[in-house]
Amino acid sequence: MFLSDHLSVNEQGHLTIGCHDAVDLARQYGTPLYVLDEDHMRRQCREYRQQMANLYPGSSLPLFAGKALCTVHTARVTASEGLGADAVSGGEIYTLLQAGFPMDKVFFHGNNKTPEEISLALDSGTGYIVIDHESELYRVEQAAAERNMKQKILLRIKPGIDCHTHEYVKTGQLDCKFGLALETGEAESMLRTAASLPHVQTEGVHCHIGSQIFETEPFCEAARRMLGLMAKVRDVLSLHILNLGGGFGIRYEEKDDPPPLSEYLRRISDTILQTSRDLGLPLPMLVLEPGRAIVGEAGITLYTVGAVKTIPGIRTYVSVDGGMGDNPRHILYGARHPAVLANRAAEPPAGPVTIAGKCCESGDLIAENVPLPEVREGDILAVLCTGAYNYSMASHYNRLPRPAMIALKGDRSFVIVRRETYKDLLCCDLQ
Repeated sequence: MFLSDHLSVNEQGHLTIGCHDAVDLARQYGTPLYVLDEDHMRRQCREYRQQMANLYPGSSLPLFAGKALCTVHTARVTASEGLGADAVSGGEIYTLLQAGFPMDKVFFHGNNKTPEEISLALDSGTGYIVIDHESELYRVEQAAAERNMKQKILLRIKPGIDCHTHEYVKTGQLDCKFGLALETGEAESMLRTAASLPHVQTEGVHCHIGSQIFETEPFCEAARRMLGLMAKVRDVLSLHILNLGGGFGIRYEEKDDPPPLSEYLRRISDTILQTSRDLGLPLPMLVLEPGRAIVGEAGITLYTVGAVKTIPGIRTYVSVDGGMGDNPRHILYGARHPAVLANRAAEPPAGPVTIAGKCCESGDLIAENVPLPEVREGDILAVLCTGAYNYSMASHYNRLPRPAMIALKGDRSFVIVRRETYKDLLCCDLQ
């Protein structure tokens, strides 16, 4: 059983999340249920903001990567904690607007922004648009010219760094679909082009090398290469923002051992200081984009166990009332999530089980070879570390309504996303 610092077991042997009994939450709100420990999320926001301010001598800003979990409530939480936002679609921008988020602290990303999304970004006062490719640069220039304004931009660079993570979440290598290549000269050429355009103001450069990275050196090497690029174009541009993206790993399994944030930041800070000094550059503003690192461990999903099916000598399937519709990470990446029997959390494991979802798909598994006590129908199963890329990647596969999401703040629990109904499934159907 893997428990992080906001999880424990009470006298009844039930899993607790903060001061809340997980079994009581399941009874009160039903299952499947996304649970967000807001207190834990806020602690992570403060850690990023405070440690960046303490360990980096220049100005800094953490952005919450909304693709990890984008709701009106989470946007308001991150805004109240002083973070900016990383948005990747018009829908995320619209959500931020509805939350009253300070739009001047929003960075708009994406490899294929539509004209409608670019218009929304400009009209809503989005602080920065991160340019992905040449034609997008000209589209933003034209849209800004039509509005007689000057839009702040960064250029997304792929620095040619291949980090050790899953193939689907590597984003810094040459053949990645995102950004402008550093090693071919494309990035420098586009920066020089941007410098000549009258309706965009190029403020800096951005890169993102991948996700779930447990090493510090890839971030340091990315910083060196990006600063080198900034130095190359200083004859035409004075760039002052260095955005190194996100990708800081969290613990999904006991064996996962990510460095503490302070270690990431000390190494990155030392690298930027030394490289800037060597290149004769002023110290840039440092921007980071944590998403999973803010909400990953803050999220827990509660399920009710249905069928328990043992295939002698092979495996035991524990089927729950959710699955790939609310957590597709296993079927996408082979991701592993720890799990706990919330109503018998103190009992020793009886053996490994495979947690199966209810979708009509053989691959609909949430976790495999999970050590659990003997599981019975009606048990409450808690799957941990589901705050990131669960709700945000949820679907209506098999016409399953998406679960509710509640937040826990102190001794309060409250709904932040209501449970969908069958009627909701038809809200866009023309009848």
